[in-house]
Amino acid sequence: MVLNRRLAVLLAAAVVVALGLTRLGTGASGDRDPSPRPMEFVTVEAGTAQRSVPYGFLGLSIEYPALERYAGSDPAALDPVFEQLVRNLAPGQAPVLRIGGDSADRTWRPSSAVPQPPGVTFAITNHWLAVARALVGALRARLIVDLNLEAGSPRLAAAEAGALIDGVGRGAIRALELGNEPDLYASFPWYRTDGGHLVTGRPPNYDMSALIGDFTSFASALPPLPLAGPSLGAPQWTRQLGRFLADEPRIRLVTLHRYPLQLCYTPRSSARYPALQRLLVPASSIGMADSFARNVAIARARGLTVRVDELNTVSCGAVPAVSQTFASALWALNTLFEMVRVGIHGVNIHTFPGAGYQLFRISHPGGQWQATIAPEYYGLMLFAQAAPAGSVLLNVNRAVEGTMRTWATRARDGTIRVLAINQGAGRRLLSVRVAGARSIRASLVRLTAPSVHAHGGVTLGGQSFGSRTVTGVLAGHPEVAQVRPVGGRYAVMMPPASAAMLVLPPPAAGSA
Repeated sequence: MVLNRRLAVLLAAAVVVALGLTRLGTGASGDRDPSPRPMEFVTVEAGTAQRSVPYGFLGLSIEYPALERYAGSDPAALDPVFEQLVRNLAPGQAPVLRIGGDSADRTWRPSSAVPQPPGVTFAITNHWLAVARALVGALRARLIVDLNLEAGSPRLAAAEAGALIDGVGRGAIRALELGNEPDLYASFPWYRTDGGHLVTGRPPNYDMSALIGDFTSFASALPPLPLAGPSLGAPQWTRQLGRFLADEPRIRLVTLHRYPLQLCYTPRSSARYPALQRLLVPASSIGMADSFARNVAIARARGLTVRVDELNTVSCGAVPAVSQTFASALWALNTLFEMVRVGIHGVNIHTFPGAGYQLFRISHPGGQWQATIAPEYYGLMLFAQAAPAGSVLLNVNRAVEGTMRTWATRARDGTIRVLAINQGAGRRLLSVRVAGARSIRASLVRLTAPSVHAHGGVTLGGQSFGSRTVTGVLAGHPEVAQVRPVGGRYAVMMPPASAAMLVLPPPAAGSA
């Protein structure tokens, strides 16, 4: 009887808190919950740590031409909005910025000693290098820079590396990455001849043995900086990672790529064909992260770490109905935590102007920089807040329950953050217990949008970037609710398609 009365008290308190928060505008659709929901109990084992969140874990990946589109072409007057958008994702840290992607195998450093290959369309000029150096200095960034492997010329790659070292600074380069997804060199055209014939960068029989031969030849021509690779995306190639690393001792950073959905060469019936609900299924986050676990173990056995330095929603084509919706924010938020869980050391979210999954659109009308922010970026920002550098993941009982996923971290200062993500269409009522925190008042920050399909109207803690931002900083009045525990539990109503973060300060600071 005592237990039943206690549960009744908890449920009543939860409903009161939830309705109060709905009046604050935290509901994803603005409507009130038509009927009570069964309470779901979640327990955070505050003393049991799993993985830690490395410094520089979350960064961006951009194409070579995107640098000046985002940062501007004047190294003395960089785009402050872009700078702030990068800082938001790595607060208090040196962000890791990867420059590469498809454009890497279409770049070169103009030189009289190396003829321009037919597949090259972009030149690394002194002016481009000046902009890169200024941006690195302003952000204190570390670069992973991708060199041209597809051209088949070690001299060309060495010229690029030398120019980058001289132009940006040796200390700013975290690693030199050779090529971008060489597993696709034999499948996708590298250039088109004057007669219209499509030419691939490698013959149809190009395989791991051939890639190892290329890599060894190129590595011997490059300056003595850490090398990153193999920057593969295809599972049939990544399964041979152990063999690759055994033959390439100069690799100091293992880099892999992944997109859960793919547009080209994918039948509509496939689970990987782009559709909003397919982005939110466990296979696109939990399953994708689990697929890296073996790679992490192989790398760790050699004293190496794995960085997924190119990741986003849909590869090989633009699908704004998936990538530009609030679903992408929920996917990104959950997927980044999943990557931490399996031991991935860092992730770079890929973006460039015109991409279907671009995180922001930057323009410079009338001499003023401004940006339009995509929903996915809000999810990245909440991750940066919920998983600060140096924090550790805590064990969560009932962390996975249908469309709900719950995470918890403990920061170095003792602050505990509990993040709940509701990817479903129904409301959920959570009762959260944090071991050792029976009387600490918590703050509650919500990530919401009009619906999972929404392209706009996203808010984080009641704030947003609006239709455009000229600062890169969230604007508006913050809405942070205070939640007192009842019987040692925090009641949180989760509207459909939303996320919520409970923040519990260290006991001395948060006791009522």
